[in-house]
Amino acid sequence: MAVHPSLLQQFALMRLFSADALAQLAAHSSTHAFAKREVVLAKENPSPSLMFLLEGRLQAIDFTLDGREVGLHFIEEGQYFGEISVLDGLPSPEVVIANKKSQVVMVPAREVRGLIFSSPPAVEAITSGLTARIRAQAHQRQILGIISPLQRICALLQNLSKDGKNPEIIANAPTHQEIAIMVNLTRETVTRAFQVLQSQGVELRGDINLLRYSYLMDIGCRVSGYQDNGLFYLYPQVLFNVGFN
Repeated sequence: MAVHPSLLQQFALMRLFSADALAQLAAHSSTHAFAKREVVLAKENPSPSLMFLLEGRLQAIDFTLDGREVGLHFIEEGQYFGEISVLDGLPSPEVVIANKKSQVVMVPAREVRGLIFSSPPAVEAITSGLTARIRAQAHQRQILGIISPLQRICALLQNLSKDGKNPEIIANAPTHQEIAIMVNLTRETVTRAFQVLQSQGVELRGDINLLRYSYLMDIGCRVSGYQDNGLFYLYPQVLFNVGFN
């Protein structure tokens, strides 16, 4: 079922195209609903569409050789995904699942691919997005190399705190299960780690939708071989690198 062009105009990438192009894309686009934990984009086949998250929250994941699930990145409302397959026609390098009930707008690859390549601003936008993701995943690999589960979680929180406008708040913070997937730990291990953090002054407000660290001047996470062997302190909502003594 076609969508109205005004729906596509909600997404920054789509606003780079002309009104006529949007009308053409809208005529071939559709919306789809996904239940929690449902696969939105599989890894085996090329993505047939450039997809935009209209409502909900998604997570891109992959699997280790022994079958463990590893989180790659989150997809928030207004963001797009599936662009790699749209550009090269090959299978998706990641699986995308719904972390909660979600609604996705799908724009067919055959309709949008030519428009992307004929629009320098669109090419620049997608290239910038891909390079940012590559850098983030390189950082994620560094985090996975940290031996201590507590230190690994602290490093992840530091990384997440950089994403928002206010570095003192991790808005729309991941659940313990989502954190576990991202740092390759069990949910139980993550929960125990947060119990340690809470005992040192870390406050979790709300349904873990918001992480607030009220104060922490005296707790540090020693991260061997990570960022010049620095010592990370949690202090209002941020991990600061203050160095080893």
